[in-house]
Amino acid sequence: MNNSILTDNLRPEFGREISDRFTTLQDKGDFSNCLTCGICTAGCPFTDLHPDFDPRKFIRMCLLGLKDEVLQSSFIWKCTMCGRCTMLCPMNVDIAGLVRTIRGNFGLKSPGFLDDVVVSQIETGNQMEISAEDYLDTLEWMEEELQEEVGTTDAKIPVDKLGADFVFLWDPREIKYYPQDIQSIAKIMYAAGANWTCSSECWDATHYAYFNGDDKSSRIMLQRTAQQVKRLNVKYVVVTECGHATRAQRWGRKVWLDANEGNYPVFSLVEKQAEWIAKGIIRLDPSRNPEPVTFHDPCNMVRKEGVVEEPRYCLNKSVVEFREMWPNREYNYCCGGGGGLLAMGKEIHPYRIANGKLKADQIKQTGAKIVITPCHNCADQLSDIIKHYKLDAKVKHVHHMVSNALVF
Repeated sequence: MNNSILTDNLRPEFGREISDRFTTLQDKGDFSNCLTCGICTAGCPFTDLHPDFDPRKFIRMCLLGLKDEVLQSSFIWKCTMCGRCTMLCPMNVDIAGLVRTIRGNFGLKSPGFLDDVVVSQIETGNQMEISAEDYLDTLEWMEEELQEEVGTTDAKIPVDKLGADFVFLWDPREIKYYPQDIQSIAKIMYAAGANWTCSSECWDATHYAYFNGDDKSSRIMLQRTAQQVKRLNVKYVVVTECGHATRAQRWGRKVWLDANEGNYPVFSLVEKQAEWIAKGIIRLDPSRNPEPVTFHDPCNMVRKEGVVEEPRYCLNKSVVEFREMWPNREYNYCCGGGGGLLAMGKEIHPYRIANGKLKADQIKQTGAKIVITPCHNCADQLSDIIKHYKLDAKVKHVHHMVSNALVF
């Protein structure tokens, strides 16, 4: 086996090209601080599952200027960008950011339909190309269902309400495939007496340009959110239970918008639920959720945005029996479908299913019948894992447990 490097293949300027295009809140050249210690490789749970899946090797290729090898590397698309490597790195090298930068700035095309999703978001305003009419009709339909459930027409799903406390951003999956989730979330808003609104113009919380590295599209998407904050005169944004959307909307307003555009707070729905429970604004009866429950930590929400204890607080207050996976919190394993892998089609499917074996083992060891995750990407991957590895469990979100346990 020949591991020699030909000097003719080196492109010394490649490292500078990467740093010039790196979107980050850190120093753009931080990846050059790599000590070659290998902690990133040792900490990545997927290193031994796939050939040539070595974060340390990938960084060294970038720094040596092996541009052709880097751009042809399968690591770019197999990496879930979960950030577990950076959490353990003594130099805090942002490997996920490095992967994202190379995906989006050197003429590469993503596998599957990831790039198509981004185009749909830019051209139609949401990733599933849902028309304004269908969107508003669905909200109206779910408002009627909610009013029937709680027995009063006071329960509303407000649209374009000026001066509300916050504007709520949905996941298009909730609009198109899981409208009952709209009812579940709106029920919690009603119980909390929340002063909220939705936008008729810009309502998609998701952000697939975060995965394919398209900073131009990312900037457009965040500008649209900022415009709705200003148009509706709200104080802050609340994002539905979606890990990457929470990350993109919170971190993204700092890197893709200027200081004046992005000067509004962003919260996850999970954080608001925890706040309302802690303050006694909403009351819960955990006996309504008797089955044992476990929790999967979404990487973007937990490792990258620090929303760690809030979902656990909600579950401990809304279910009879909560069982932790091990390891958990920021040390938990990625579900295996993050980083846009779910949108990369058949080519990447075997890799993410193999990744999911670790998570399947975690779930099985808890014996839980319900797996909770506040992330739609994780929910899809977990559902695929449960089906493939024949587990006796189902996937739900935090709001499902909270809304079901509500006491009026």
